[in-house]
Amino acid sequence: MSSPGNPRNSLVVGVDVGGTFTDLFVLDEANGTARIVKVPSTRGEEARGFMNGVARVADSAAAIATIVHGTTVGTNALLERKVARTGIITTRGFRDVLEMRRRDRPQTWGLRGSFLPVVPRDLRREVDERVLADGTLHTAVDLDQVRAEARALLEAGCEAVCVFFINTYANPANERLAVAAVRELWPNPHVTSASEVLPEIREFERCSTATLNAALQPVVGSYLGRLESDLRAQGFAGELLVVQSNGGVMS
Repeated sequence: MSSPGNPRNSLVVGVDVGGTFTDLFVLDEANGTARIVKVPSTRGEEARGFMNGVARVADSAAAIATIVHGTTVGTNALLERKVARTGIITTRGFRDVLEMRRRDRPQTWGLRGSFLPVVPRDLRREVDERVLADGTLHTAVDLDQVRAEARALLEAGCEAVCVFFINTYANPANERLAVAAVRELWPNPHVTSASEVLPEIREFERCSTATLNAALQPVVGSYLGRLESDLRAQGFAGELLVVQSNGGVMS
């Protein structure tokens, strides 16, 4: 993973940013040594704590060949409900899928407590469209309605939006058209298509997964953007890999 013949870029660093501490595992491939560095996390400015850890590893990030990064920034934001104000555009009659959940399991896995959907009902907007369970197009999407509801969500202060239509696992055509229309007028990249995130059967699972993607995009995206900018400013030219929930990594 390091640059061949360049010992200056022999460091591979694993970074785990938690709520209290940022832990770094440093592998020097040239010397065959490893060490651990621990620094306090900086809540709300996690990228700063990350860079404080990097400063303990090397004189600058330019000396690092690869960074493998795991973080609970998204998890903490969700648990603390510090997510972006988010809206949903959905099929008429299905605005409450997120709140009704799996109606046969009011207390899934025996968990108890109150439930508050991450998107309030007034920010879950409906439009005319319908795809049947076998993928048949029953009602073409009304794109004028889609644009009107997107503008209404923007006026309501939404930073992110999720487009979630019924039965898109069988045929996502209506949703694709709607998403394209929303992306044309939405002022940032935070437009999520449920069928792109989870093109699988079961409406609540698809809706909830895509909605959380939308709500966390501005939080995690802002953090990773700041982090990458700080690393590049120090001359980092290697790979920044982010650990996913399934154990894999993405660039």
